[in-house]
Amino acid sequence: MRLPLISCLFVIGQVTLFASNPKLKSVQRFHAPQANQAAAADKEFFYAIGNRVITKHDRNTGVEVVKSSGKAKHLNSGYFHQGKLLCAHSNFPTLPEQSEVLSLDPKTMRLTVYRDLGNPGGSLTWVVQKKGNWWCNFAKYGKKNAETFVIKYDNHWKEIARYTYPQKLINQLGKYSISGGIWVGEELWVTGHDDPFLFRLNLPKKGSELFYLGKIKVPFTGQGIAADPETGGLVGINRANKEIIFSLSN
Repeated sequence: MRLPLISCLFVIGQVTLFASNPKLKSVQRFHAPQANQAAAADKEFFYAIGNRVITKHDRNTGVEVVKSSGKAKHLNSGYFHQGKLLCAHSNFPTLPEQSEVLSLDPKTMRLTVYRDLGNPGGSLTWVVQKKGNWWCNFAKYGKKNAETFVIKYDNHWKEIARYTYPQKLINQLGKYSISGGIWVGEELWVTGHDDPFLFRLNLPKKGSELFYLGKIKVPFTGQGIAADPETGGLVGINRANKEIIFSLSN
């Protein structure tokens, strides 16, 4: 019996499993023209997230059901919370940077503002919740991509802490930045722009620089990722091929 990815990684034991060089394999692929920024899924549908539009697809056939409505300029990763798909959104590449969390109602497919984050100093690329706290990544690009940072907010969106990424990870991004993020137990897994890897991180015992644990080979090519509640695996995209990719551990 295959254990779901998210639970399997920690039921078996972190040290043993990670020492065996785990990989994720593709178990299902669908063509989706809007698969440009990220993917997300619920138990009946998957969602292809483009810059300005999100499309809803039947997860058995891949057929597009409906498009989102509402204003958007630069959408990024999606995260399901209390039945709504929360999406990172920014005015990138316009300056000064402005970011907000948009909420997509899967029933009406209407995009509305969930939280205006103003200008913390970067462009929002992913948002997730863990133990009542919100975690948001604000990206910088080009020569400034080492300035990319994560903010931990409390449940009322009051900033608690900021964390930066280790240079060992930044060196692998080229001129790009961090596009996707998800908590797996006590590990933060993030993706870059176009490389087929997940980067594993821990919170530091002291200081504000995240601790680099290594990387995992994946079948999607960076960009926004999300947990799949149906299989316990992950869903991501291949941006070049406009594909939604469902994956499980070997």
